[in-house]
Amino acid sequence: MPISAPPRRPTAIFRAYTAFANLTAPLFYRRVAAKLRAHDVPKNRIAERLGHATLPRPSGRLIWFHAASVGESLSVLALIDALRADAPDLQFLITSGTATSAAILARRMPAQCRHQFAPLDSRRALRRFLAHWQPTLAVFVESELWPQMLATTRAAGTPLALLNARLSAGSIRNWRRFPATANYLLSLFSRISAQTPETLTALLNLGADPATTTLGSDLKAAAGALPYDPEQLKTLQSNLQNRPLWVASSTHPGEEEIIVAAHTEALRSIPDLLLILVPRHPERRDDIEKLMSNHSLTYTTRSRSQQPDPSAPIYLADTLGETGLWYALAPLVFLGGSLLPIGGHNPYEPTHAGAAVLYGPHVTNFAPTYAAFAPSGGCRLTPDAATISTAVTTLLQDPAALDAMRQSARAFAAAQSASLSEVTTSLFALLDSV
Repeated sequence: MPISAPPRRPTAIFRAYTAFANLTAPLFYRRVAAKLRAHDVPKNRIAERLGHATLPRPSGRLIWFHAASVGESLSVLALIDALRADAPDLQFLITSGTATSAAILARRMPAQCRHQFAPLDSRRALRRFLAHWQPTLAVFVESELWPQMLATTRAAGTPLALLNARLSAGSIRNWRRFPATANYLLSLFSRISAQTPETLTALLNLGADPATTTLGSDLKAAAGALPYDPEQLKTLQSNLQNRPLWVASSTHPGEEEIIVAAHTEALRSIPDLLLILVPRHPERRDDIEKLMSNHSLTYTTRSRSQQPDPSAPIYLADTLGETGLWYALAPLVFLGGSLLPIGGHNPYEPTHAGAAVLYGPHVTNFAPTYAAFAPSGGCRLTPDAATISTAVTTLLQDPAALDAMRQSARAFAAAQSASLSEVTTSLFALLDSV
């Protein structure tokens, strides 16, 4: 793999940004610290945002992965497993900014991997962080690009890679406003892998090195099924006794009304039908419970340690870290964030678990994925309550059709997992260049 040219010179706009970021770091820290305290993050761990490490640096080669939040963080776990399989001596660090990502990663990280909250994009925090961790290679995932973090890390002699790069139309417009600065920041990377052809074209137009910038695969596609507690699955299966059910997952405000309307209509055809409702943000429980009460629908609630009730048509799954359990339980999943212009959510997670997928029309965040997925027959567009209700009732009343759809979804997910080898090959080439 070719090695990129040396970085270009920093621009006046970059220097102005770094001066502003360093000056305002204390104010920004107060804001992010308050968010972490609200999630009961210990004080010493909050200080990680200032670059104060709370874990020792392991000996040997260390790859640092930086990701924005839950989805991006989890997407690198399968990649870490693949790297460990070929180089058991490697050590790994994942940084992210949210309490939720930290909590979920703590349960899922493989051996030789640890998590820290990402340092602020300020000189002092970054110097502390890099002096302690001394990463051999730094890998940034998707679109979480902090200018000073990139420049300081590269200046410390660490090569940078950008994987799964994804730029929205708005991000591309913003980058084009400062083309010289965008050109400089992209020159800091020794390897860039774009998630979509549109992002690849945009990055090349902004000055990314064509020799080291390629169209790659979506890391989320190879992440595999979400974990779950097998004992909990057995308990639920015993409780439900083959009761027909479907899951509406990662729903947002305004979508639950549509889902509840669809379920109410489906109950006319399947009176014992169960909806497992999994909101994207479980802390919205009170609002969702009020909605169901307004529709005179009975329900039980996971966070209250309740099981699904035979007389209740809805089970509110308002807990963190159990999405894999619901996907393992359900044959049919509607993915939220798609009925309103939110952008949709990752369809690979339910398909790896063997569920067929329903989705709404607003999936801009995963448009290429659905464009490839839809012809396989493993998913179906359901833009409103009527089409959701129809799909749920027809599929659950036709086991052969549902099974064929689930097999198609599994095959589509399995086909994506082969993409990891080319990613690991490119990262090992960067490691060997150090």
